[in-house]
Amino acid sequence: MDWYKDISRFFPVAPWLVEKLEEAENNSREAIAAVNAVSDRNHFKVLRAFQKHEVNEYHFQDSTGYGYGDLGRSTLERLFASIFGGNAALVRPQIVSGTHALTLALSALLRPGDTLLSACGRPYDTLATVIGLGPRVAGSLREWGIKYAEVALDTRGRPDLVKIGEAVTSLRPRLCLIQRSRGYSLRPSLGIEEIARIVGTIKEANRESVCLVDNCYGELVEDKEPGEVGADLVVGSLIKNPGGGLAPGGGYIVGREDLVEVVAARLTAPGLGGELGAFTEKRLYYQGLYLAPLVVREALTGAIVAAAFFRDLGFNVDPLPGERRRDIVQCIILEKKEALLAFCQGLQRGSPVEAGTLPEPALLPGYKDEVIMAGGTFIQGSSIELSADGPLRPPYAVFLQGGQAYPYTRIALLMAAQELINRGLLQEKRR
Repeated sequence: MDWYKDISRFFPVAPWLVEKLEEAENNSREAIAAVNAVSDRNHFKVLRAFQKHEVNEYHFQDSTGYGYGDLGRSTLERLFASIFGGNAALVRPQIVSGTHALTLALSALLRPGDTLLSACGRPYDTLATVIGLGPRVAGSLREWGIKYAEVALDTRGRPDLVKIGEAVTSLRPRLCLIQRSRGYSLRPSLGIEEIARIVGTIKEANRESVCLVDNCYGELVEDKEPGEVGADLVVGSLIKNPGGGLAPGGGYIVGREDLVEVVAARLTAPGLGGELGAFTEKRLYYQGLYLAPLVVREALTGAIVAAAFFRDLGFNVDPLPGERRRDIVQCIILEKKEALLAFCQGLQRGSPVEAGTLPEPALLPGYKDEVIMAGGTFIQGSSIELSADGPLRPPYAVFLQGGQAYPYTRIALLMAAQELINRGLLQEKRR
């Protein structure tokens, strides 16, 4: 195809890399077709929700001050509830990240003496800090007398249903946390069917335990959401999948109405709850949600091709190109610190924003290791736009996520591979 020739004309990448990428695309057609089929169903689901809730132009108007009577805000929340399987939702720009949304829900629902049980092993770095694992930080859940327990994953890296049931029966936890995506671990992400089995196991052992799913990176990847298979609360970030790359910030909590009301009271104040909160630029949130199935499809296409491309270049990848997708994250095992740095710095050079900057590793709040993060995104930290990051610890894995349009992802992948070549970390003979 002519555009393959154009890439080498306009970007400094070796022609053989371009050929390898074309091969990876051709070999990924079946997996991409499966993603497209799910995306089609989710487009239908989202469109029907917009029509059901009679979205109109006046819903896009800004509110100010207290934000009382904001019909656009309440309609957006009803949309999220419909799409993500709850009967109520809290969708707010005041929630600054996925970790903040989770912290808000945990802090609202847990009381001193309650037990929080992680059903999928150790949570990812920033949430572990919130819980109080590792170095002491002010305001952690443990500081407030919240007890913590976790059920280790089995030898395959999967949730151990027997041990989860035993732990719930023994501990009677107030809340069970189910983390859908892998974080910075190498365990597989969870699919909807597996989440349904975990929820069923917990509820069979103790009906009163609240099942909270961290849904970050998993929204609209499958044709059902955790709330549709029994989860009591589903939590995520709007600068990931459901924001469609347009929402400028924010987070969401979807689930049982009584639980959402408690979380809303924690966000604002008891007695005020979700009835106030100014909300501007609402059109971007509506439009981002409407486009989210398309953007998720593009991100998954990029992840599948990245898996095939870098596997063919000699690296271990997880998931494999043809494996069923449960979130938008693609893990590539680079094995060397220098390779992790080169990958991220090369990908940065293929970005639309700040392509001339050089990302460097640093200690970031909530992480125990230095982390390198790459991604020239229009919205700071947006993970649904193309980004890559990883902690500087063995096996030096990079976690690739996002990509609003696959043609741009294609170039960024080539630039990342070329940087490995430039530094003597990848040679043509590895084909």
